[in-house]
Amino acid sequence: MDSELDRIIALRHHEPHSVLGIHPEADAVVIRTFRPDAVKIDVVPDFGGRIPMQHRKGGVFEARLNGRTEVFGYLLEVTYAGNQVFTLRDPYSFLPTLGDLDLYFAGEGRHERLWERMGAHPLHHGGTSGTSFAVWAPTAAGVSVVGDFNGWDGRLHAMRALGGSGIWELFIPEVGEGARYKFELRLQRGGPPMLKADPFAFRTEVPPATASVVHDLQHFRWTDDAWLEARAGQDTHRRPLSIYELHFASWRRVVEDGDRPLTYREMAPALADYAEQMGYTHVEFMPLAEHPFGGSWGYQVGGYYAPTARFGHPDDLRFLVNTLHERGIGVILDWVPGHFPRDAHALGRFDGTALYEHEDPRQGTQPDWGTYVFNFGRNEVRNFLIANALFWIDEYHADGLRVDAVASMLYLDYSRRHGEWIPNRWGGRENEEAIHFLREVNDAVRRKAPGVLMVAEESTAWPRVSQPTHEGGLGFHYKWNMGWMHDTLLYFGKDPVHRKFHHNNLTFGLLYAFSEHFVLPLSHDEVVHGKGSLYGRMPGDAWQKRANLRALFAWMWAHPGKKLLFMGGDFGQEAEWSNDGSLDWHLLEDPGHQGILTLVADLNHHYRAQPALFDADSEPFGFQWLQPDSADVNVFAFARRSRSEGPMIVCVANLSPVPREGYRVGLPRPGRWVELVNTDATAYGGSGVGNAGEAHAELMGWDGQPASAALRLPPLGVLWLKHD
Repeated sequence: MDSELDRIIALRHHEPHSVLGIHPEADAVVIRTFRPDAVKIDVVPDFGGRIPMQHRKGGVFEARLNGRTEVFGYLLEVTYAGNQVFTLRDPYSFLPTLGDLDLYFAGEGRHERLWERMGAHPLHHGGTSGTSFAVWAPTAAGVSVVGDFNGWDGRLHAMRALGGSGIWELFIPEVGEGARYKFELRLQRGGPPMLKADPFAFRTEVPPATASVVHDLQHFRWTDDAWLEARAGQDTHRRPLSIYELHFASWRRVVEDGDRPLTYREMAPALADYAEQMGYTHVEFMPLAEHPFGGSWGYQVGGYYAPTARFGHPDDLRFLVNTLHERGIGVILDWVPGHFPRDAHALGRFDGTALYEHEDPRQGTQPDWGTYVFNFGRNEVRNFLIANALFWIDEYHADGLRVDAVASMLYLDYSRRHGEWIPNRWGGRENEEAIHFLREVNDAVRRKAPGVLMVAEESTAWPRVSQPTHEGGLGFHYKWNMGWMHDTLLYFGKDPVHRKFHHNNLTFGLLYAFSEHFVLPLSHDEVVHGKGSLYGRMPGDAWQKRANLRALFAWMWAHPGKKLLFMGGDFGQEAEWSNDGSLDWHLLEDPGHQGILTLVADLNHHYRAQPALFDADSEPFGFQWLQPDSADVNVFAFARRSRSEGPMIVCVANLSPVPREGYRVGLPRPGRWVELVNTDATAYGGSGVGNAGEAHAELMGWDGQPASAALRLPPLGVLWLKHD
């Protein structure tokens, strides 16, 4: 027994419950506790009376009740110097809160609701209220829970290891919601213990503080059942998808209160009003999971299961999502399963070894961002991430996850030079473990949450990203079309006099537009790091910049593919985006900028009302070139059609700064064509050149079409024509 007690005292016992707590021994019951600084301890049994404990060794106290063999409930009355007395229920008198099935499925990497067992959970256990704690640290020599409730003293609440699972567990009575805590881990190699935040924490302190906070997920009452039911029955590829991407802290700020960001609750009505008025179907938040460094924009995640505390309580984020759903607006969250930061309190070298990451830096570090790369070959790591995806969908009702930096996961040599990476077993550069993980998480979401979108930010020519896994794909619903984005911005950034030499930048994308289910992104990445704003990248004077930007948006909204636009672009933000300040909303006092905003709202509303613009996005049937080759005059024309019998939409773009009178364009049908959109309308800040609201097509063959119309094309303008 002395050797057992020595391990308890050294905090290196894997099963302290086998020594501490209450135990029948022959014809007696023995109660032991470890309270190193106590002066006196009494046992107060539930059946009454008081039993003094004897100090046995190094802070271990023991009481023996001869003639009694049944286990019973009791309190410990602990007296410290200065006659400080604490009465508590013994945490070592409780059974584990995880069962054998939990441990089995966690070890297999198939516990899809792992967050319900790991981390900290306020609950009623063994007739007592308290909090269960569980953490995965398979190579630790010992693990303790420390927090406000024990003076951050790692000697008082040592955890037990559950078999060979690597999971440590402890139920601590009378600890409840709001308590701050961390895990104190002692290493096999010795040395000082490490303090780590809980990887499964549902709540955290406000950065730069790093403690985890006990939080009950059961309090919030959702009122979005109708939204979720409708979502589950939707065919996303046949529906409009117009996404407003935003960075929470810099969308709008409260100037009167130190220029602080909005809170989740303050954001809720403001963003719902804005998104509804603008006609967006979804908003997409740059990462809101807890992150230590605000300058990472959330892309270096420290707490995968906790919304950042910078903007309020976790239930306040739920309130925001619920509000948006009640207003008919979906919510997509950026999700970062590829890499994580090296901060000492977070996942890196969690138990003193490469636990979540690879040991070899050629596999385990990401040179671009100075971060660790997840070890996707480890069951427990895949399970941590797959459960995390399902957590945000289940607990925060996310309608989609946009998966960041997929290319960095797919390729072993991503941003690495020769000799800096390890080939796969076939000698190739494909990361087979990451591919398996991506397919597994996408299948899990499709199976558990129909209607929820998985969107890949993937910048290479990897095939079948957005095809189901049973068809050989990665299983995403959508892929960002980065090629379209680069080519389109290159073209629109050219002075019109040079655009004829870059005509194919706008036509080339149609060669592969139907190879994937695409989202057309004009994202935050295009307005930072010296690139300038979208407005600033347009050529010409202020009038031409606004006209070009309006034309870009109308071109994009008519083009095959779903839409994504970063905040500020929709009103012509002039300055490059900064995460440290608000968007320049005052620009809307200028009619020119207000005109851009009005146009984007109209584009969204027309787009959502016209099936020709969205329900055959991924099929060649839904698109037809009318004029792809008019490079000398910078004119393009194409038609969009629906899988239903709805009206066709024709888009005609004159991307030169001169109007064109009587310009003939072939049209699929004769008759009246309504001018649905004219980006040069005076309401948008344009010059008003157009066709008085309509055009009439005669049976005169042109552009390979049976009919045609002589149109008045506005300068740097785009027309949408709808067949009446």
